Amino acid sequence: MKVACVGGGPASLYFSILMKLVDPSHDITVHERNPAGSTHGWGVTYLDELFGDLHNVDPESARAIGESSVRWDTEVAHFDGHTTVASQTEANGYGIGRQRMLDILTDRARALGVRVEFDCEISAEEEVADADLVVAGDGVNSVMRERHADHFGTKVEVGRNVYMWLGTTKVFETFVFAFVQTPHGWIWCYGYRFDENHSTCVVECSPETWRGLGLDQANEADSLAVLEKLFADTLDGHPLVGRSQPGGTAHWLNFRTLTNRRWQRGNLVLVGDAAHTTHYSIGAGTALALGDSAFLVRALHSGMPLQSALVRYERERKAVILSAQRTARRSARWYENLPRYIGLPPEQVFTLLCQRHSALLPHVPPRLYYRAGRLVELAG
Repeated sequence: MKVACVGGGPASLYFSILMKLVDPSHDITVHERNPAGSTHGWGVTYLDELFGDLHNVDPESARAIGESSVRWDTEVAHFDGHTTVASQTEANGYGIGRQRMLDILTDRARALGVRVEFDCEISAEEEVADADLVVAGDGVNSVMRERHADHFGTKVEVGRNVYMWLGTTKVFETFVFAFVQTPHGWIWCYGYRFDENHSTCVVECSPETWRGLGLDQANEADSLAVLEKLFADTLDGHPLVGRSQPGGTAHWLNFRTLTNRRWQRGNLVLVGDAAHTTHYSIGAGTALALGDSAFLVRALHSGMPLQSALVRYERERKAVILSAQRTARRSARWYENLPRYIGLPPEQVFTLLCQRHSALLPHVPPRLYYRAGRLVELAG
């Protein structure tokens, strides 16, 4: 089979690897529009479950990813600089630099005979008309998908809060939550390390707090100065690092939850963020993208005709993604409704933070929900 993968992210690269492992005769090219080494983002996270899955299907790339990852098994929350509470997580968490992961997957794909071409922008199927299959892994702003948005039934739900994805030289030994109260409302960050010298720091707040702090008018340098002051205790004097936007603008965003009614059209199929997105607060984006790749490869080698295989992939994988998106929406809405919880004692707030995926929590008074949970723990 001749395959063209549009976009050089984790989904496309891992798909190409798994296809070659199943059948080395596949002719696969990955087309990435950006130069090599120019990826956006700092670190990505994953859990033990994904690590095990990677080892099961391709131990070689899994070992390389594991050797470049850092691990934590504890979460710590700081509330307005006064109280810290710690919790043992149910599974080990891992962080790895996004660029490092892409380098590992690129090297592995090339070693298996995949052509990975950078500075190669594909904007229409006609440009890869000789391919039997076109895999659109070109992200949330997928050009391939947008050409047929009506067919795919693309919908976008925009979140209320604003956020900025940053890096820092502060090395967090645990996964850190930090909540800071300002005269204009609460602002918070999540921090986790992704190599021995750097951590990711995602800052979020309500639009009212954002405007009240003047961050809606500030450039990137001024925004970082404000945030470094607000999170001085958490950062221990370390700087925050931005993305150097054109014109020095600050890269504040509203998260967009993307869904598609269909994931395939003819020989074109969507994977990763081109097909779906889940709020960053559940840290599942990379794992879900790699899962798409595995499901698609399995469907393609099930003995079905191509079109039937793509329909099977869409049906089976969509069920998993819809569940993850429900969980992610609940997580995002917990933060959007932070004032509902933040007045409780810090220990209770942190407990509810860790249970923010619950479908029941938004409908039960927070104190009652917490007490009920404690009673269940004591009874157990």
